[in-house]
Amino acid sequence: MKKIGIIGGGILGLSLGYNLALKKKYSIHIYEKEDELGKHQSGNNSGVLHCGLSYNPGSLKAKLSMEGISKMVAFCKMHHIDHDICGKLVVATNEDEIKSLQNLAKRGVMNGLSGLRMLNKKEQIKREPNINSLKSLLVPGEGIVNFNQVMNKLSEIIKGEGGSIFLNSPVKKIINQNNSTIIVSDKSEHNYDIIINCTGLFSDRTYTSITDQKSPIKIIPFRGEYLKIKSRYKDIFNHLIYPVPNSDYPFLGVHFTRMINGDKEVGPNAVLAFKREGYKNVDISVYDTLDSIFYKGFLNFLRNNFNFAIGEFSSSIFLSSFVKKAKKLIPEVKAEMFEKGNSGVRAQAMDSNGELIMDFKIIKQNNQIHILNAPSPGATASLSIADYIIENHLN
Repeated sequence: MKKIGIIGGGILGLSLGYNLALKKKYSIHIYEKEDELGKHQSGNNSGVLHCGLSYNPGSLKAKLSMEGISKMVAFCKMHHIDHDICGKLVVATNEDEIKSLQNLAKRGVMNGLSGLRMLNKKEQIKREPNINSLKSLLVPGEGIVNFNQVMNKLSEIIKGEGGSIFLNSPVKKIINQNNSTIIVSDKSEHNYDIIINCTGLFSDRTYTSITDQKSPIKIIPFRGEYLKIKSRYKDIFNHLIYPVPNSDYPFLGVHFTRMINGDKEVGPNAVLAFKREGYKNVDISVYDTLDSIFYKGFLNFLRNNFNFAIGEFSSSIFLSSFVKKAKKLIPEVKAEMFEKGNSGVRAQAMDSNGELIMDFKIIKQNNQIHILNAPSPGATASLSIADYIIENHLN
């Protein structure tokens, strides 16, 4: 029985542990530095189930999100986890966006989505009377879920199958031997045949610490902030409502989101976080900040996308700037309708030219597997990402 050590107890690490444990031929240990699972990216996202509309056809994101949403919904049904396939509207507010929306619909069809259709004005008003739209695309397959419930169930099954999950167990040292690796934490020391790096916001640093090589990518932390809609204004929209995405960026723009607990939010923006786990402007790590802003790739990104960066930063500082972005989709919204919402930090991989790595990036080196880039739709696709890794890198 092969021994596998997984570093990181977010939804990807748990999905791998779950899929491996069910095969009953691996011994599974998961190391999580925090006192609870999924405390960072996995537990601080919007809970949206993405079905693969906007990703490049043929990319891992397109393939694994389509497979992943199907597997995630089936998992939720099997284990009675809160979810709702509520559908979303992608909204075009000008003629240029209409062309992009039509291309987006074609891309969705190429990615295997079914049921996509442009709504006429009457249908649009019936579904969303308050949106500002020249044309909108209905995406019926998208939904929302409670990812914390998903992670709790994955954890329960892993332990039920004999796997171990070590909380409060940051990895202190990695010792590479001939064909095995020793993981040393404060609480234990174990030898593994294979180790898997699922450390998200620290995937590049984990890669370097394990391999003693420079990571091929750099993680730049982008914080996404949300405003929560006060309960008396919740009826202002019904679906998930998204703008037409800018294909130059992996960020989907400020949108309106239903939450599985009944809350509704608008957001997120995308601002440089001054700490890799910095959920507020006042969360600052000098090391993390300098590591980002003096990275050649980030300087190139800032030079090439200065207006974008300033606009996003402005929306973090000034409520009026954030609300202006929301008004593009629903003109009637006002600042007094909102209260402070949640925020999350996205681990966005970037190369030295300043190009954002748009697709998932998974590499194997000797007896190590490194998930270097798996932002949204990483949570939706987590079960299919786990299958992909097992089929392509373990078997």
